[in-house]
Amino acid sequence: MLSDRLLEIGFAFHGHRCPAMPLGVRAGLAAMEALDVERSKDKELHCICETGSAHATMCFVDGVQVATGCTYGKANIERVEHCKNAITLTDVATGRAVRVAVRADFLKKALQSDFVELRARGVPPQDVAPEVVEPLIERVWNAPTDALFTIGPVRKIEFRRTKGTFDWHICENCGEIVFEHGVRLVGGRKVCLGCVERTRRNGVGR
Repeated sequence: MLSDRLLEIGFAFHGHRCPAMPLGVRAGLAAMEALDVERSKDKELHCICETGSAHATMCFVDGVQVATGCTYGKANIERVEHCKNAITLTDVATGRAVRVAVRADFLKKALQSDFVELRARGVPPQDVAPEVVEPLIERVWNAPTDALFTIGPVRKIEFRRTKGTFDWHICENCGEIVFEHGVRLVGGRKVCLGCVERTRRNGVGR
């Protein structure tokens, strides 16, 4: 359900006002509604974001996190380099999943806005005048869901959860605590991946 409080929480988390973050909130809410699920408290949901890491509307991902509760801290969100504004949300318990993508016609108009033109010229988002950005935010927040997104059919997938661990070791090189998945045996010593990578970069042992 849309809530102005959720929108403001999103902006506080994100750090600046822009239209892409609330678009991500709307996408997350649309996916949750399609699956008939609640926000993830732990790892009940898993999200794949197709945004990648090198285009103008990646703020979308922060909105998805705020809406769905799928966060990088809980490791139940991942990003793939498709450079699109789309997500696939999965209900882990049932394996039911749905893909939600921003409609091309809506995004095309958004990318032709004065806000995007200013950003492309290097103006920081927090320096864009409210009279430029606020109408875009309102348009995203108040538009009907079907004007914003195409929502795929709910389907069953085989979902394999990565099991977390509470087992830890002390790296015998740097002395820092490292959890089990990040330990490697090097010359009979338990060494963290960070030290392994630093050793490779420095050419030690070649």
